[in-house]
Amino acid sequence: MAKILDGKAVSASVKEQVANETAALKEKGITPGLAVVIVGDDPASHVYVNNKKKACAQVGFHSEEYALPAQTTQEELLALVETLNKKPDINGILVQLPLPPHLDEKAVIEAIDPKKDVDAFHASNVGKIMIGDYHFLPCTPAGVMELLKSEKIDVCSKNCVVIGRSNIVGKPMATLMMQKSYTGDCTVTVCHSRSKNLKEMCLSADIIIVALGVPEFLKGNMVKEGAVIVDVGTTRMPSSITKSGFKLTGDVLFNEVAPKCSYITPVPGGVGPMTIISLMRNTLLAGKKAIYK
Repeated sequence: MAKILDGKAVSASVKEQVANETAALKEKGITPGLAVVIVGDDPASHVYVNNKKKACAQVGFHSEEYALPAQTTQEELLALVETLNKKPDINGILVQLPLPPHLDEKAVIEAIDPKKDVDAFHASNVGKIMIGDYHFLPCTPAGVMELLKSEKIDVCSKNCVVIGRSNIVGKPMATLMMQKSYTGDCTVTVCHSRSKNLKEMCLSADIIIVALGVPEFLKGNMVKEGAVIVDVGTTRMPSSITKSGFKLTGDVLFNEVAPKCSYITPVPGGVGPMTIISLMRNTLLAGKKAIYK
């Protein structure tokens, strides 16, 4: 049976480090500040925003939430972003995605000051990641890297398959796994909805990172013995046995895959907690005023 890559335990350790560094900054009169903007009433988005607010309180950050109605115009949202760009007590700005369909996500992301772009979605930050000269890392890929480091998993020269090519996870994840550094130096294959022979490519992989958003997509017959499996997927599925009426389901069919691999992340409790603590780490870095000096 695989060893669990425990995101809850690793994130708790990182959270303690961030809290200690924040306390030291506060003694110098500096309190990192994060502004979270949410537009509309998507239940999942509100859960994520609440989790981020709780994490801010736990590490000692100043946080502000801007909950806007679904009818908010592009001009109103851009005006808010510009206001936050200029606020001296706000070091990080996060606009919760997805936005309502009438809003231009790309334009909103590009309006955020790159020095406050703690999601690392701005084109300037994406470019820096590509050349390996970055300040911020996207939160989910950064969390995956931290999980691999926590178990000192040897990834050098290994075959890594990333399933999914989103700007948020798939593309930056592939870039990081092939960077010339520890937890990099992999030979990376990116698979997606148009990929052929996907099963064969997965069977050749030493590491599989699944970020497709398709529940239980990766089956036991797609994984070779001893592989490392990272499940980024979190789909809300109806459930009659939970109080909320839903459960989080990953992209990996856990009961089939876990017996074959060496390490695996659970859902929930794997990558999810690491994503939030990576956001806290980026905000701390911004609060140190260490960006672009």
